Amino acid sequence: MSANTPLDQHTGVAVPLMRINIDTDAIIPSREMKRVSKEGLGEALFANWRYADVTTRRENPDFILNQDAYRQASILVAGDNFGCGSSREHAVWALKDFGIRVIVAPSFGSIFYGNCVLNGILPIRLAQSHVEALAAEIEAQPGVRFSVDLVKQQLSTPAGKLAEFDISAADKRMLVEGLDGIALTQQRDAEIVSFIAADREQRPWVYR
Repeated sequence: MSANTPLDQHTGVAVPLMRINIDTDAIIPSREMKRVSKEGLGEALFANWRYADVTTRRENPDFILNQDAYRQASILVAGDNFGCGSSREHAVWALKDFGIRVIVAPSFGSIFYGNCVLNGILPIRLAQSHVEALAAEIEAQPGVRFSVDLVKQQLSTPAGKLAEFDISAADKRMLVEGLDGIALTQQRDAEIVSFIAADREQRPWVYR
């Protein structure tokens, strides 16, 4: 029943993007939302920043994801209020298609946070000082790999930093088991079938 790749532990290249208030339109501009599939949206991620010419996809060499050390990044360390703005789920789809599995920030847009969990991306809230320390470690060693243990709710770095984070039991379960809303409902198939059978007996006119 898993709809997403289960995420209990993850180790990957970390990339810092410490701008505050990065909204969903910055993550994926509206003009990029032309596909009927979630696949391929990674190309549009941060398009206005990533490309010097969005039409030809000529890269902006100054943008961090275009630097060789970060092209395979899967952990994004971001500024405060990441994913604010509209409820655009394409923003999460673009991040996931690019390869991002974990996002660390002091805070997130609330709808964006929920969309991350539903799509198999772990959003980690840490204090501003912790996020800044993580960003500093990445900048000192581009290409450094961080490790996340969702079961223990810990993030660790090669420099020995260990940060514990909070996550609700429901969100943790969805990520660890690779569930989305549909898969979560399907786990209660027996209860649903039983309820419908009982309701059909009590209110047969509803089913005619």
